[in-house]
Amino acid sequence: MLDTPAQLNSLYDRVRNVIPPIEWPAFTSDIESILELKEKRDAVILAHNYQTPEIFHCVADIVGDSLALARKAMEVEAGTIVLAGVHFMAETAKLLNPEKTVLIPDTRAGCSLAESITPADVRLMRERYPGVPIVTYVNTSAAVKAESDICCTSGNARAVVESLGVPRVIMIPDEYLAQNIAKETDVEIIAWKGHCEVHELFTADDIRELREAHSGVTVLAHPECPPDVVAEADFSGSTAAMSNFVETKAPGRVVLLTECSMSDNIAAAHPEVEFMRPCNLCPHMKRITLSNIRDALEQDRYEVILDPATADRARVAVERMLAV
Repeated sequence: MLDTPAQLNSLYDRVRNVIPPIEWPAFTSDIESILELKEKRDAVILAHNYQTPEIFHCVADIVGDSLALARKAMEVEAGTIVLAGVHFMAETAKLLNPEKTVLIPDTRAGCSLAESITPADVRLMRERYPGVPIVTYVNTSAAVKAESDICCTSGNARAVVESLGVPRVIMIPDEYLAQNIAKETDVEIIAWKGHCEVHELFTADDIRELREAHSGVTVLAHPECPPDVVAEADFSGSTAAMSNFVETKAPGRVVLLTECSMSDNIAAAHPEVEFMRPCNLCPHMKRITLSNIRDALEQDRYEVILDPATADRARVAVERMLAV
């Protein structure tokens, strides 16, 4: 157990702006156990920006967007990694740490983008567009990454595309991300028809209604949103870029068009900023809870296992991205 109640109080100070006092006791037992188990198991917890505040601020050791988690995973010294996120993120952590144990608390934590494309689809794209390099969003399975030339995230997609020095690329599987990046570069981008089930729900009308209802609101949109939504927003960027925008620009009133917990996690650190909350929940991210993180550490479940040949090929695509 933690040494003193003061330590739990310190953790609550991080989230008191977004978790009411009456709810906090429901989390403390799991938090205490997780902190003990991490030390006992030589484990670290990597948490995506879409995780709930009690995970993100109270038990995670490393937090960030997909790119940050990919980079920081390589610096982990602990023998066990628990990935508080979705399955493709756990696979990426395993790719970069093949000798470590990587656990995901719920194997059902998937992703609509990852499910929108298969390795066979990628091979057909190569046949249709011979010689055109394939840039694959990290929101894909290791098997799809293995069929690709290089990976990207929403934060580095343009840099990755332009790093190839070619006039045309295939960018899979997020159609909207590809269309939004195409507007920023002279490189021709051939897109796939995959969409994020969270971000595709936002509309340009949503933004116009927000502006009418809340004067002076600053609208930040994730580039997985439809292009007309991105065009209507004041700023578009990855979750890390949105967080940095709030940190550096300190808008008085802001809305983040992305997954709901993103606003909660930034609001926890910025009580001076008023956050509007027209967000959409990711059902996959919300499968990860304090309770099943605790179970993962107690019961060593669920370990991510990759086919070695597939992993070797997928690792090359991820490492190429990290080198950009």
